[in-house]
Amino acid sequence: MHSSVATDLNPSLRIRTLKSRRFQSYIAALVVTLFSFTAQAQSIQLRGQVNEAATGQPLPGVEVLLQGTGHRTFTDGQGMYRLTDLPSGTYTVVAFYVGLQSASQELELTSGTYTLDFSLHELGQTLDEVEVAGVRESFAGMRRLEAVEGAAIYEAKKNEVIEVQALTANLATNNSRQLYAKVPGLNIWESDGAGLQLGIGARGLDPNRTSNFNVRQNGYDISADALGYPESYYTPPAEAIERIEVVRGAASLQYGTQFGGLLNFVLRQGPDDRKLQVTTRQTGGSFGLFNSFNSVGGTVGKVNYYGFYQHKRRDGWRPNEGFTLDMAYGSVVYQATDRLSLTGQYTYMHYLAQQPGGLTDALYAQNPRQSIRSRNWFQVNWNLAALLLDYRITDRLKLNVRNFALLGGRDALGNLNRIDRVDDGSERNLFVDDFRNFGNETRLLYHYKLGAQPAVGLLGFRYYQGFTHRMQGNGDRGDGPTFQFLQPDNLENSDFDFPSQNVALFTEHVFNLTPHLSVTPGLRFEHIRTQSDGYYQDRVLVANPETGLAEDSTFQVPEQRDRRRSFVFAGLGVSFKQTPLLEWYGNFSQNYRAINFNDIRVVNPNQTVDPDIQDETGYNFDLGIRGTKNELFNYDVSLFYLRYNGRIGSILRTDDATYRIYRYRTNVADSRHIGLESFAELNLLKLLRPATAHRLNLFANLSFIDARYIATDEPSIKNRQVELVPPLNFKTGLSFQRGHFKAAYQLSYTAQQYSDATNARFTPSAVEGVIPAYSVMDLSASYRYRWVTLEGSLNNLLDRHYFTRRAAGYPGPGIIPSDGRSCYVTLQVQF
Repeated sequence: MHSSVATDLNPSLRIRTLKSRRFQSYIAALVVTLFSFTAQAQSIQLRGQVNEAATGQPLPGVEVLLQGTGHRTFTDGQGMYRLTDLPSGTYTVVAFYVGLQSASQELELTSGTYTLDFSLHELGQTLDEVEVAGVRESFAGMRRLEAVEGAAIYEAKKNEVIEVQALTANLATNNSRQLYAKVPGLNIWESDGAGLQLGIGARGLDPNRTSNFNVRQNGYDISADALGYPESYYTPPAEAIERIEVVRGAASLQYGTQFGGLLNFVLRQGPDDRKLQVTTRQTGGSFGLFNSFNSVGGTVGKVNYYGFYQHKRRDGWRPNEGFTLDMAYGSVVYQATDRLSLTGQYTYMHYLAQQPGGLTDALYAQNPRQSIRSRNWFQVNWNLAALLLDYRITDRLKLNVRNFALLGGRDALGNLNRIDRVDDGSERNLFVDDFRNFGNETRLLYHYKLGAQPAVGLLGFRYYQGFTHRMQGNGDRGDGPTFQFLQPDNLENSDFDFPSQNVALFTEHVFNLTPHLSVTPGLRFEHIRTQSDGYYQDRVLVANPETGLAEDSTFQVPEQRDRRRSFVFAGLGVSFKQTPLLEWYGNFSQNYRAINFNDIRVVNPNQTVDPDIQDETGYNFDLGIRGTKNELFNYDVSLFYLRYNGRIGSILRTDDATYRIYRYRTNVADSRHIGLESFAELNLLKLLRPATAHRLNLFANLSFIDARYIATDEPSIKNRQVELVPPLNFKTGLSFQRGHFKAAYQLSYTAQQYSDATNARFTPSAVEGVIPAYSVMDLSASYRYRWVTLEGSLNNLLDRHYFTRRAAGYPGPGIIPSDGRSCYVTLQVQF
């Protein structure tokens, strides 16, 4: 060990946008409140480079940490790392990389910036590897959040951190099955094979566009409307993500009232020691996939910058499934002083996709690759902007401010009639949503001592203003993506404004009662206001006095709603660290979920909404054990209980006049969810040969969930299984590393589940019915030689035919088949 202190769109995809309402601005205006404080101490930074001793080449993905603290990071593609906002003191700095000897260096930190480089040697019989007992919890791309990280508290909470740079997976298509393979209990929807939209749910919550998670990027909201329409149409590309933080259960205290928890994408930054670093990744694959990802980053003086541009297109596994996507991101961090940094970030995304529609059960059995809808289109335009402030007032007191805004929209055009009806070429249904949201979240984090034990207090404030303009009417009879209403001034279905407002105060506190035992109570006050103002068209049968026959009559119904509610909910976490490598944890947290715009007003021939639908309430409870045995073994096993009162869902009803079966969306019942979530990973080669320089890891991710309706006036769903809850979810796999070569194999199994609350096995519309059990295998590999990396992936190895969802609306209705076997090859060059 050595250390030293020193595009063009396809013609078929061209669009004509709405001239009267599309927001063309790429830069959102932010109202920023500047904070001024008197500094009592300077913050401290530590940076450096980690190389491989044998070759002198920089090592990416090395974990660098301060022993005994929650400060840790990973090296980038040039082997560079950076730790900021460090407290003063004397620490042991550790560098760890699987297959190489760990290195450590004691260092006294007082003020300013320090440089510490490492050279890591191969393991051998004459070298003893440095043990980092009780500190390191990262294990082959997975770790857990420390008690306090950044400006947040995670003590006693169920959480996982996915270190994307350490994974061997198909990053070009955001393959969720691989990215989230080690997070237990997730139900993943695979609605497209290119990762345009992420659909994951946990503990029996709907995976639709991840709407039951609070979805963030670098700590700020990225969904359409966090309260009124919490669906995520934008997903960051995996190639730009440094890590993904998943927090469940008690996350509601710091991140809002959702039941699912937090999903936070942390994007990469530029290297500290270079003015310019360029990375280009070019991917080609099955079904006409081409993905070009290009990034630049570096540090010039006090400014760190990073940006990327991505262009992606594909023809699709099924006909009528092509898309094009363009995405760009820029981040500039200005280190004004040793204790104050300002960050500006902007994200742009636009994609246009043709949607092949759903299938009936008979059509799917006949040929899952067919499409009987050729006129359905979907486009998204997303503009996110953020201005962040981090200020260390003293060594103990830290301020974090996040200002963020969204200007965006989504348009859906096509035939939404039942999939068992032939498309007659009539006028298409057009949905248009425009979003204008902005918010501020401010946090104060204070470290102090209570008696002889350290304690941490967090106080936070959030203000959020959302605005959605939603229109629904008729589009033309054509085949192309013409997102224009035939009667823009008198829409055939509805035209609504949906303002929403949220003010919240929250606090959490970590009390260490002994060196082993801590309790973390928390409170959150919420004020929520949701409004609607507009009209919808109603249709009734009216008798014609001349003919005596009933005729369809349409009239416009104005509607205004204003719902305000304020409430306080609480939570408590307990952690007992039996040893530095073994922790028992438990937490309880109340939850609340406000009704969203889809729950208030939408015109869908397959669904009717209860006008008196109410908010949902409940709570989460976790009890578990987790730990690690150096780089040999890592595990987390927990039980959970989720109570969901007034759960919103859909039941089947029959129209008294037409005898048509339709879905009725309402507060169907209370539900209770009981489950086991478990994850374990073992380094087999380390077990057999402790001194080996190679790695062969076996992991298993297993969850059991029993979710049932327990209190309802609907006899058709009493004691039925909650929809979209596979009772068994299992993933396992092997990963191998030898030098710069990596390979990974994965098997995923998901048990049978239902798509509606009545547990219907079959309906002619194909919207309700069984989602059969399915299993999928994936194989990936990569090899790096100096500045060139070659990656390959073979997904759905055995070419299984399966589906993960039945859609009531877009992209269906009906069964949405998942992709068959596909292969991808990526060439990366970095200099």
